[in-house]
Amino acid sequence: MTGIIHVIGGGLAGSEAAWQAASAGAHVVVHEMRPVRTTDAHSTDGFAELVCSNSLRSDDYENNAVGLLHEEMRRAGSLILKCADAHRLPAGGALAVDRHGFSGAVTQALTEHPNIEIAREEIAEPPAAWDNVVVATGPLTSPALADFVRTLTDAESLSFFDAIAPIVHHDSIDMDVAWMQSRYDKGDGKDYINCPLDRDQYEAFIAALLAGEKTEFKEWEKSTPYFEGCLPIEVMAGRGADTLRYGPMKPVGLRDPRFEKRPYAVVQLRQDNALGNLWNMVGFQTKLKHAEQVRIFRMIPGLENAQFARLGGLHRNTFLNSPRLLDPELRLKVRPSLRFAGQVTGVEGYVESAAIGLLAGRFAAGKTTPPPITTALGALLAHITVGAEAETFQPMNVNFGLFPAMPPGPRGRDRKKAMSARALTDLAGWLNPPA
Repeated sequence: MTGIIHVIGGGLAGSEAAWQAASAGAHVVVHEMRPVRTTDAHSTDGFAELVCSNSLRSDDYENNAVGLLHEEMRRAGSLILKCADAHRLPAGGALAVDRHGFSGAVTQALTEHPNIEIAREEIAEPPAAWDNVVVATGPLTSPALADFVRTLTDAESLSFFDAIAPIVHHDSIDMDVAWMQSRYDKGDGKDYINCPLDRDQYEAFIAALLAGEKTEFKEWEKSTPYFEGCLPIEVMAGRGADTLRYGPMKPVGLRDPRFEKRPYAVVQLRQDNALGNLWNMVGFQTKLKHAEQVRIFRMIPGLENAQFARLGGLHRNTFLNSPRLLDPELRLKVRPSLRFAGQVTGVEGYVESAAIGLLAGRFAAGKTTPPPITTALGALLAHITVGAEAETFQPMNVNFGLFPAMPPGPRGRDRKKAMSARALTDLAGWLNPPA
């Protein structure tokens, strides 16, 4: 491979794309605008900074599509999965990480790679002379670059709102009320802190969520939808009194040791850093104003004196209509020297973003063709490039519904295991094609 590959953006997708291309022998320049220009959601200048959650979700590759994507990426030499595994925290069957250690490891790996050069600068428009570019600027693409892409594609940008959950200091949680347990005792059995609510407490909490003062949208933002997979908790509460009890506050698989019975509802907190002194409120992304968050979340038993290391928030994400604009190797149809990767392509989730970065980096280095659609990598790629309807395209997490159907036979978990086994067999052939 000759020439330079320019990767714009140092998030999960950009970091993975740079690593894959450099590992294939290409010379890569990573252009990251932080700290020269900051964003509404980032707080550091580290690569692969996790802003919404520290969880990469289920790591069960036999029964869960995102777990399968984890395993495929590991087998493809993913930097993101390597660093995640090295900085893993207890989280039941999920892969959660110490966000600072994880970002630090990715930053160090990229900085020390002999084929990678780091340029701290904002790229408002890739120069025409750059003939191999991966745009991985993520959902918080700078306004100037977003305008460039909009003009180039003659298309309106698409947007949705994403939300961030609060983080609580461990020593402010009342452990005489809360207890340690994983749902159904998965993982180490005690990977989550659980705060129980009885019926009266739950109903009072829902009423407070609905009445609480929320962040006001600007006029031009009012038509922008939420991403259904990351709804603010008060939006979920507005869909019905029991929505949260069957969602992030479901009590199934848990027993309050004080009464030896299942609570009416529960709030779970997941370890957020290696020291164990910061805990993330699972599923509690919110657009409540900060003072309201403190007041309302302290209604939760065990959190009456909670101290917050970070309160929740809302940020606007931008994505492309990829089925209309990108080819099967993620190139912009009207300017093939530009590839796109990560959330800006219309995938949702840290892992999915990094997976598209992995593919973009390999494609840019001329290393491979698209993976089989029977794999998680291939199914996700096909969905955003050729599989989805352009007119109704919305961000999507990886799921088994994107995969080709299996022949008649196994059902339920056995069917998922069969799909995963097929995927890993086909992945091996893609990673090691016959000479």
